[in-house]
Amino acid sequence: MFEEMQAFATVVEQSSLNQASKLLNLSQPALSRKIAKLEGELGVTLFNRKGKRLELTTIGRLTYDFALEQRQHQLKFLQSLAQFKDDTDSIITLGASLTTLQTTLPPLISAFMDNHPHAEIKLVTGKTHEIVSAVRDRRADVGIVASSISEPGLNCCPLFEDHLELVVPSTHPLSGKVSCMEDLQKLPMITFSKGTWYRKLTDDLFHRTGIMPDIRMEIDSFEAIIRLLPTCKAAALLPKSYVRPQLLSDNDLVTVQISELKQTLRTTCMIYGKKEELSATAKQWIQETNDFFACPPLTMMRLPFTR
Repeated sequence: MFEEMQAFATVVEQSSLNQASKLLNLSQPALSRKIAKLEGELGVTLFNRKGKRLELTTIGRLTYDFALEQRQHQLKFLQSLAQFKDDTDSIITLGASLTTLQTTLPPLISAFMDNHPHAEIKLVTGKTHEIVSAVRDRRADVGIVASSISEPGLNCCPLFEDHLELVVPSTHPLSGKVSCMEDLQKLPMITFSKGTWYRKLTDDLFHRTGIMPDIRMEIDSFEAIIRLLPTCKAAALLPKSYVRPQLLSDNDLVTVQISELKQTLRTTCMIYGKKEELSATAKQWIQETNDFFACPPLTMMRLPFTR
């Protein structure tokens, strides 16, 4: 029906069977048969025929609108198909949580765009299970998640290991000391909002160690937490991958060594489906991301920020 629908649209646009037949490189009788076949399949009359003149019926106008939509969908599909087959830069859709978006993705995207300046990157955000679903359902080409995933049909490639560190202002009483979890008891702290992955991680840690800090604020943003720590004279548990030396220096912050925090170790992984079903750009992202983390001896996320 698609071929007949496009022939019908051409007749409408040319306002003439004769002109449309020339444009479509068909004989006029052959074009008339296509229109008649379409009317028969739809069970409606598309034109009122007044001599040689054709006038669209009401349902004919509706059918023409549908034919235009169908044409646009076909054009978009063919463009996507061409990009998929082409070895040059195209579109890649990445899935990541908001925290991963703030910590892991910026240096990866920067490096990728340096190598592929014409590539287009789209982002899908959500919790880990939502990112897994997006990749599984092909709404995202590749996902970056803060845990190891075992999902049928998906590849899970470990990228780096990370753990939480205690961050305080340089003038804080704990600054410059080797501390323990007991020092966090009733300590004024800023934490991530409830429902976030990092909040679950810290809550599990506090429950396991029997610690009850004095939570002053609950915030989703890494940047906001960093900026508020000196003002509130509070502490925060942040991933080692995020607390780069320059970031600490710029905000007059320091890290405090607590050996128990290494128990919060987690692995950030890249997930994707069957490689043969991915575009050339998605395959390039996978390869270059693996290369990005493959240069020893580097700890945690040091590579993306010092490369």
